[in-house]
Amino acid sequence: MTKREKLKQSLLAKVPKDAINQFLSKDKTPISVLFLSLIVGLLAGLVGTYFEIAVHFVSQTRTEWLKSEIGALLPLWLAAFLISAMLAFVGYFLVHRFAPEASGSGIPEIEGAMDGIRPIRWWRVIPVKFFGGMGALGSGMVLGREGPTVQMGGAIGRMVTDIFKIKNDDTRHSLLASGAAGGLAAAFNAPLAGIMFVVEEMRPQFRYSLISLRAVIVSAVSANIVFRYINGQDAVITMPQYQAPELATLWLFLLLGALFGVFGVLFNQLVTLSQDMLVRFHRHDKKRYLLMGSVIGGCFGLMLLYFPEVSGGGISLIPTITNGGYSAPVLLMLFLARIVTTMICFGSGAPGGIFAPMLALGTLFGYAFGLIAQGLFPELDITPGMFAIAGMGALFVATVRAPITGILLVIEMTNNYYLILPLIITSLGAGTFAQLLGGQPIYSQLLHRTLKNEKLRKIDLPSNPE
Repeated sequence: MTKREKLKQSLLAKVPKDAINQFLSKDKTPISVLFLSLIVGLLAGLVGTYFEIAVHFVSQTRTEWLKSEIGALLPLWLAAFLISAMLAFVGYFLVHRFAPEASGSGIPEIEGAMDGIRPIRWWRVIPVKFFGGMGALGSGMVLGREGPTVQMGGAIGRMVTDIFKIKNDDTRHSLLASGAAGGLAAAFNAPLAGIMFVVEEMRPQFRYSLISLRAVIVSAVSANIVFRYINGQDAVITMPQYQAPELATLWLFLLLGALFGVFGVLFNQLVTLSQDMLVRFHRHDKKRYLLMGSVIGGCFGLMLLYFPEVSGGGISLIPTITNGGYSAPVLLMLFLARIVTTMICFGSGAPGGIFAPMLALGTLFGYAFGLIAQGLFPELDITPGMFAIAGMGALFVATVRAPITGILLVIEMTNNYYLILPLIITSLGAGTFAQLLGGQPIYSQLLHRTLKNEKLRKIDLPSNPE
């Protein structure tokens, strides 16, 4: 035996045999798994892309009805209220009647399924999330489409494993994760962010192996190709392209990150508080739940008509902000107003996500911060739009606690690759301060709340005379 062989044998002896066997077994990448992940990605891309198209169609049709058909028969405000109330009613009814797990973002449900503690009824979740999301988002509520696309993507991954009768648990897990990555990649035209979201944000649930990583990459890339084939290759958000900021201004990005770190912890607490308050109102009663949802939807129909800046997901608002459409006081007022509207909509349990509203909030405060800094430090070459983009990533990191995902997401959505350094610094400050304050990642927090509430309901069931 040579010295090299002896050295190799001695090194291997120090590693547990089960770890070696586990790595070697996971190092083999069956072509069948990659082929199935390709199918999952293509389907997730189709569903996610056409979900965006469908939401846009509903929003446009709603506006056209107001201008032509219904607006001529009823007062404009009443027509706006009724149309949005009906659209919201569809979303809340489908969720309550067929798939309660489709309420809210849906991302915690996928994380729970990856952990083996939540079921996935894909035959219910996919149609309910698709058509329910069309209604809720089309009504003008402050919700995003990324949560629904991630949940539908994960459900598609489980659907494929059921159709092909896959029994291997690791393969089922990999395809579930692949669907989630494909869903996010299709939602924001961001394949790298889709991959990193699963690997980083879902790290407690994700089973790291070469098979699972390759499957996630294949799914995200294929889903993004589908999105770009249908919608084009432009960035989701059209905004100015910035050069790298001066080094003397980098400390301001760190300060902005620290402020977002504090706000991120408060934001997550407000989400849970709003959910609990609205549950106390409707008490899971069908009539009260549907009435509440319809009224909320109707009110946001009015806001969409008279105060469009505080309604809708917020993605369309971002270009207006970064092009200097508002002063700092107005931006801060919009920031506070959209915090309230976000809590009402997301806390109500409507089938919609919170990514887009968070990005809008980060842009509002970030641009206001940039304007204030520009006034306080005229000697520095400060561009407020840079702080708006940094704010997008900072709030995401402070709430979701996935810094690499947040940085990649913002860069891919805006095509501002030169801002990588300030984004890293801002995200570092946001994540550090959020952790120092004891904040929990929002999706883990929401999953814990769901499990806790279900356990309490089961305890209460025996005392129910029915």
